[in-house]
Amino acid sequence: MARARTNPWLVLLVLTTGFFMIMLDTTIVNVAIPAMSTALNTTLDQILWVLNAYVLVYAVLLITAGRLGDLYGQRSLFAIGLFIFTVASALCGLSQDPAQLIAARILQGVGGALLTPQTLAILTSIFPPERRGAAFGIWGGVAGLATVAGPTLGGAIITYIDWRWIFYINVPIGIAALIATFAIIPDLRPGRHHGWDVMGIIVATAGLFAIVFGLIEGERYNWGQIGSYPITIPEVIGAGAVLMVLFIIWERYQAEPLVPLSLFADRNFAVANWISAAISFGMLSMFLPFTIYLQSARGFSALVAGLTLAPMSLTSMVTAPFAGRLADRVGGKYILMAGITLFTIGMGTMAFVAGPDSTWINFLAPAIVAGLGIGMTFAPMTTVAMRNIEPRVAGAASGVLNTIRQLGAAVGSAVVGALLQNQLATTLHNQAVSHASALPAVFRDQFVAAFTNVSSKGFEIGAGETGARLPANIPPTVAAQVEAIAHAVFVSAYIDAMKATFVLPIAFLALTALTTLLIKRRKRETAAQPVEEREEVRTAAG
Repeated sequence: MARARTNPWLVLLVLTTGFFMIMLDTTIVNVAIPAMSTALNTTLDQILWVLNAYVLVYAVLLITAGRLGDLYGQRSLFAIGLFIFTVASALCGLSQDPAQLIAARILQGVGGALLTPQTLAILTSIFPPERRGAAFGIWGGVAGLATVAGPTLGGAIITYIDWRWIFYINVPIGIAALIATFAIIPDLRPGRHHGWDVMGIIVATAGLFAIVFGLIEGERYNWGQIGSYPITIPEVIGAGAVLMVLFIIWERYQAEPLVPLSLFADRNFAVANWISAAISFGMLSMFLPFTIYLQSARGFSALVAGLTLAPMSLTSMVTAPFAGRLADRVGGKYILMAGITLFTIGMGTMAFVAGPDSTWINFLAPAIVAGLGIGMTFAPMTTVAMRNIEPRVAGAASGVLNTIRQLGAAVGSAVVGALLQNQLATTLHNQAVSHASALPAVFRDQFVAAFTNVSSKGFEIGAGETGARLPANIPPTVAAQVEAIAHAVFVSAYIDAMKATFVLPIAFLALTALTTLLIKRRKRETAAQPVEEREEVRTAAG
């Protein structure tokens, strides 16, 4: 057992098992929404909060959780987070009404937030700098695999078992990982004991909550007033931004800050955080419209849609460890640039070849290219961010990196939702006008008006649906023809809108690839440096 406790690769296996569950639950629930909604008889607001409650709590608590790991030990916080997440998963599966499910999802978010920052912090402590890239490569591969595999695994579970098992499956894995945590992961507590920055925790939590809440709920409230409350979404986001500015000012004068601002004195850490946010923004901006295309425009089931994207996740998983090792040898700068470029080319090509009759084979080659890009992105990015971080502040650094990544994803979701809806309003009208000529003249105006109305009221679309309510007075002899043409209108309009929407993330990621040039090349470590770091960690642990 003593040998197992000092084997960093066994530690990595335990950490990535817990991390995989957390990341998987950010995407796997999406495909279960129809089944959960039917089983629990939920309203639209309730089902949205089943999704958003987890993301909101998870994103808001990451920074605080990272610093708690520095205070009380990363293994302790990892184990507490894993325990909470496992119990919450069981409660999600046992939920009998929407309120119970939302409460359990909030608890899942707490567990996920406590666990996630500790993974990178522990890896930073137990791996010497010249070997961190390979470890971060596996960590990044797991992150990419979980993100893309969620819809595939979720679709299979819902199709062949029951929606509750997307939560129950976490329980035995969580229990096994919890036992392995105490058996394998060493209790590292680098540095001296830190004090509590209570005001920093309060201000940062309030600020992040306002920003993430505003971004998540913005489209639902049409970026205006929040229900009957005398406050608007822009005001909430603005208040959150002001609080975060005050938080930064407060941290500058604290002896024991929640986030040591000295972290950003390392240019590579600062640049890597920007790249992390930008990549999350770009990826979500492309994954979301493309997933909707596969299920709503092409009519693929959740399982088939997930399998269409599976080559991307598998390629990423295989590539990431090699990219991490290469980053150890030559630095991550140009590997990261190549990764972002390949992902952009791959996803751009997938959008380009997407058509009304496209099959999975059309997306195979570009999905592999995009997977190569993902595999060459996360590992070098994490290596660049964490290479020069001291173990005593690794938890805070990991919390910041993961929080900024979540903020990038939230911004991407908000932007792509608004942009896609705006594009659909135009393309639906244009396609309705174009296709209406195939209908009897008496029905043409009503047909076009149906799509104009749905454009102004927002979209709720599912597999094979048009999103429009067609006139009720259509004779049965014409109804089948109208339905067929309406579906053709939606498919053509959505493809046009998706391709137009892709222009923004593609341009943004192209710019992000250029910002990798700001990364400073690492200095050659002397042979003694890794030994010194290992001795420092052993001393701190002992």
